Amino acid sequence: MTVESTAARKTTRRSSGTKRTASASTSTTKKATAATAPEPELVQLLTPEGERVQHPDYDIDLSAEELRGLYRDMVLTRRFDAEATALQRQGELGLWASLLGQEAAQIGSGRALRDDDYVFPTYREHGVAWCRGVDPTNLLGMFRGVNNGGWDPNSNNFHLYTIVLGSQTLHATGYAMGIAKDGADSAVLAYFGDGASSQGDVNESFVFSAVYNAPVVFFCQNNQWAISEPIEKQTRVPLYQRARGFGFPGVRVDGNDVLACLAVTRSALERARRGEGPTLIEAFTYRMAAHTTSDDPTRYRRDAEREAWEAKDPILRLKAYLENEGHADAAFFEELEAESEALGKNVREVVRAMPVPDHMAMFDHTYADGHALVDEERAQFAAYQESFTGGEAE
Repeated sequence: MTVESTAARKTTRRSSGTKRTASASTSTTKKATAATAPEPELVQLLTPEGERVQHPDYDIDLSAEELRGLYRDMVLTRRFDAEATALQRQGELGLWASLLGQEAAQIGSGRALRDDDYVFPTYREHGVAWCRGVDPTNLLGMFRGVNNGGWDPNSNNFHLYTIVLGSQTLHATGYAMGIAKDGADSAVLAYFGDGASSQGDVNESFVFSAVYNAPVVFFCQNNQWAISEPIEKQTRVPLYQRARGFGFPGVRVDGNDVLACLAVTRSALERARRGEGPTLIEAFTYRMAAHTTSDDPTRYRRDAEREAWEAKDPILRLKAYLENEGHADAAFFEELEAESEALGKNVREVVRAMPVPDHMAMFDHTYADGHALVDEERAQFAAYQESFTGGEAE
């Protein structure tokens, strides 16, 4: 299975050559006119064509080995995600939330963490889980319905997935306040999406983290769509600018640029460890797949929009840079492809070896002494399940 999308592979890549110097805003800024306002500043270190640029505040110097490591992380994360999506379509998982297109945001920020830092994810941070050493197959047990997470959060300093939108930002803030009182110099990284930014929990966490100077970094993956709601219906200003109203800095980074995500997150975490308080990072990226496997994005967004973002593919841009700079050869990519296929095979085998969940178990332990409504729902669901067996018998 290839890790590159068809449309993205057709994109012509320009030779990167050596680094060039960019302005303080490395995005292409439109000139302000009466009809259009200037675009928000965007930290970028690697262009969609794979050309390395510099930024005066967020530059980073990585070895060829480190660059190959980031590329490997993104490729294997995408392969795992593709296999999980296929398993759901085959009836092995109840649901899956794909991260396709958001690999750079997650791997870049995840690799900025120290071992003693703590992460509070949503339900889509498969790449961050990979960076924290969580077994990928453990992520799938919850989506199969055989466990409630499958890993010990304290073993990897990676909290269990949170389905309730935005609540993990309050958990992260409270945890950060606690470690500050304990005198530790570690930091906390909290993930959420552009849709969750409208939740009260997120805004309350901004208030508490600012007032108590909590060592927490809020990492918002703005993938342009809150299920079927576009970002234009979520906010009238760029999300990163909201931080200013709460009294702490915000920065927008190219979420498809793994180098920029690494540099910006590392800087924000170091700031938190120095006792300078929270930072809001808006990773400007795109959700290439559906919100979850129960969603149909063709009903609310155009193919042309997706195709435009495929040309900004985070994996292809780093691959172009590695090739143009001579940091990786054909053997490296071939070995990685083989490792990718091995990972996919292992994921399939482990998931299919998991037990089939007991459909009736969801009614157990809801109330200690039972409940009339739950008993009624259990009976209705049992009858529904039996209707399938009866149909097959006929």
